[in-house]
Amino acid sequence: MDNLINSPLDKELSKLSPFELKGHIIAMANEKVRKSANTMLNAGRGNPNWVAEEARDAFFALGQFAMTECRRDFSMSEGIAGVPQKEGISVRFQTWLRENASTPGVSFLARAYEYCLMELSADSDGLVEEWAGGIVGHEYPTPPRILQYTESICRRYLEWAICAGNPPEGNTFDLFAVEGSTAGMCYCFDVLKQNFLLNKGDSIAIMVPVFTPYLEIPELEEFDYTMLNVKADTMSPDGLHTWQYNPDDIEKLKDPRYKMLFVTNPSNPPSYAIDRATVEALKEVVKANPDLMILTDDVYGTLVDGYRSLIADLPFNAMSCYSFSKYFGATGWRIALTAVSRENVFDKLISRLPQEKKEALRKRYQTLTLDVDSLKFIDRMVAESRLIALNHTAGLSTPQQIQMALFSLGSLIDKDDSYHKRMIKLIHDRYDALWRSFGFHTPDDPLRADYYSEIDMMVWAKKLHGEEFARYMEETYNPLAFVFRLASETGCVVLNGDGFDGPAWSIRVSLANLDEEDYVRLGTNIRQILNQFADDWKASRKATD
Repeated sequence: MDNLINSPLDKELSKLSPFELKGHIIAMANEKVRKSANTMLNAGRGNPNWVAEEARDAFFALGQFAMTECRRDFSMSEGIAGVPQKEGISVRFQTWLRENASTPGVSFLARAYEYCLMELSADSDGLVEEWAGGIVGHEYPTPPRILQYTESICRRYLEWAICAGNPPEGNTFDLFAVEGSTAGMCYCFDVLKQNFLLNKGDSIAIMVPVFTPYLEIPELEEFDYTMLNVKADTMSPDGLHTWQYNPDDIEKLKDPRYKMLFVTNPSNPPSYAIDRATVEALKEVVKANPDLMILTDDVYGTLVDGYRSLIADLPFNAMSCYSFSKYFGATGWRIALTAVSRENVFDKLISRLPQEKKEALRKRYQTLTLDVDSLKFIDRMVAESRLIALNHTAGLSTPQQIQMALFSLGSLIDKDDSYHKRMIKLIHDRYDALWRSFGFHTPDDPLRADYYSEIDMMVWAKKLHGEEFARYMEETYNPLAFVFRLASETGCVVLNGDGFDGPAWSIRVSLANLDEEDYVRLGTNIRQILNQFADDWKASRKATD
């Protein structure tokens, strides 16, 4: 596998998405593990090995209250109960809280309940009915877009999580609760296409490196967009990646042929938030290209202290996909939000469509409303998520929405910001362990999320062994050789960074799914493999002398 990839199978492997290639890398690592006493270290996929504890305790405790309410309505010996009833439910809830004060999660519920009454002016019976009915899941999600109080709670959470507690003045976010941000991505691409906002062959821009599906989806036959990849290729004076963007490249987006910009911020895999210079440059872009649409994927934002999404700085032009999966250790829950400002470029562009396209959309959405022209973009997204005809059964399941609300409330009632501070420290400590054992100390950077680390092995080949060795690496091996040898020699799994449109010789290390001491071993092994390549080079030089 080390030599240049020439066989038909190897050429096919090099075309795979890194997430599909991962299976082959894991197989190599498993083979090494079978032959040694080592355990496999899989830093390939970013699945967190932590869970947010209190909000889960609260979820299960709330379920117990909800079932007492069901049985209060009626209860049959055959195991059939009624459903929670609104009248007086908040009084019964408060009594239950007092009687079960020592149960894990109940104290959390009491504080969350008080927060909603005091800070969100929630109707007490309405709130508790939504929680109890939602957690038992006896009714369709109503409204389909998101439950009433869940939206208020999650909106306030997003103002903290992706707007640094300072949301854009005069803008309110409408939210759509979705089955993970991957579903949000799919719904976004589809609604843009169906509403003639992005048409086949249109020009879009993508800030790279980026989560691979943002590169792959636009190439599908039904979209076939013309893509400009805006590369985070700036370097520091000492030759290290800063993972920021060249202002001249941002300037290109002023061209009105670019209709949409896709951003993962903080980036995946470099895991750096966009710096203020780039944000200011994008503000100038929007002045010159006011119809530019922006999708910002903010899933890692909560791991950067004081993070601000582009939807906070460019609320009219941007929509946000935010997932709860990483920060709360909840990839299995499949819960996320799509956020769009009430005043937005998407609705504006739909209102300016030519009459023949407006007529086509009136026909498309005619079963939903008598006034299709006034149907908001975000509600069209909800409808498209269920092929319009099933709009009445759209929406994220209500138990998922209640867990989402409880996760949000966990941050809102945490006045000391203790979970946030500890989570950032946990992930930063893993980053430091990786790089320290690799043999290099990286200075702190407030823009670094550290959920992943992207290591450009060609940069380190030059730094540690010189330009001649780097040329040897490039001329002798395919970049996948490093990933394959790391797996087969040490049992460690990482992904190839070029699959995310990063530098050809970069590797992506997830800092989410292993313990700190594992990253010590991983960093040591990465350095060991680079040194092995250097030893091969030195041996080849001796052989030709």
